Amino acid sequence: MADAVGVRLQRLAQTTQVLLVTHSPQVAARAGRHFRISRKGDKLAVELLDDEARLEEVARMLSGAAVTDEARAAARKLIEEAQMPPKKTRKRA
Repeated sequence: MADAVGVRLQRLAQTTQVLLVTHSPQVAARAGRHFRISRKGDKLAVELLDDEARLEEVARMLSGAAVTDEARAAARKLIEEAQMPPKKTRKRA
């Protein structure tokens, strides 16, 4: 389900600006840009992630606090699949 939402948001982002806060790695992997928002006390930080940091963040979303090599591989696959052209689907009647 999360992947389907990500695909629709990715399509929508082709024609309009979309800003979304998500905890879903399937949705985050489809983003054109990935920001990490964190808070310490009353201070909020927003950081644009480069490709390596993005991979680590999606892997963390998949695995939790301890990021494993398996989580990194899964995150890499999610991000790579998200960058491929979408498959054409038939419209239902």
